[in-house]
Amino acid sequence: MADTVTADRRRRMGGADVTRDAGPFRRFVSDRLAATGLTVVGLLALAAVFAPLLAPHDPSAIDPLQRLRPRSALYPLGTDELGRDVLSRLLFGARWSLGIAALATIAVMMVGTAVGIVTGYFGGWIDAFVMRVVDALLALPSLVLYLAIIGTLGPGIRNVFIALVSVSWASYARVVRGLVLSVREYQFVRASRSLGASDPRLMVRHILPNVISPIVILASLQLGGMILALAALGFFGLGAQPPTPEWGTMINQGRLFLQTNPGLMVYPGIAISLAVLGFNLIGDGLRDILDPRLAHR
Repeated sequence: MADTVTADRRRRMGGADVTRDAGPFRRFVSDRLAATGLTVVGLLALAAVFAPLLAPHDPSAIDPLQRLRPRSALYPLGTDELGRDVLSRLLFGARWSLGIAALATIAVMMVGTAVGIVTGYFGGWIDAFVMRVVDALLALPSLVLYLAIIGTLGPGIRNVFIALVSVSWASYARVVRGLVLSVREYQFVRASRSLGASDPRLMVRHILPNVISPIVILASLQLGGMILALAALGFFGLGAQPPTPEWGTMINQGRLFLQTNPGLMVYPGIAISLAVLGFNLIGDGLRDILDPRLAHR
């Protein structure tokens, strides 16, 4: 079994004999799938950052005389039902889709990690209470909870962000809590506690560094899920409100023209698929590097 895994990893890395002495970055870029994911995400990020320079038109400019135009030199991906340039809206939509997903993932990671470390370290009634809340959040479909929160607060990017953070931290808390239960019994943690180290110092200086790798892997994988969730909420009309360009909202607006102009749904759908695939490939590559059971095979 170990030989099979080793052969598979070498095949993915182009046949190179990547040893445990190679640096993490070298091992990462040697993995063809991980490098492909990094390239895809990097290109999408650059498109989002330089959207004002790359976009040929104002993404919100309405021109009824140019509505539903086919692809041309002036409009590389055509125009939508209001005469807006689809390519420009895709580029600016990357700012919302990737930006909100990244910010939400960072916020979720911070909240879930803090909760997981505190509950796993102290245990007792705090651990029991928080884990019951986590069980309740994980027992229900995330999309249902998102819809319930946004239905209460109202549509909009800010409320979508609140909904994503309010629900998604539970998975981090459960993973981190399980890791902390093991790490807190390590000899170096006990030694530091016997020397008078305070609980906050133990959690930040000794426990957190030993659970950070799974957190990074989970965050890279969850970014794709965040993009999908944001697109789904935008498709339901609960995310970015017109005329703000956002990939899920663009799919919702283009569904009425699926028969006559399918590109209005296909192009943002491809952008979402590429972003999700890229982050999943990056997460898989990080797992191979940061997981000691895989990194030393």
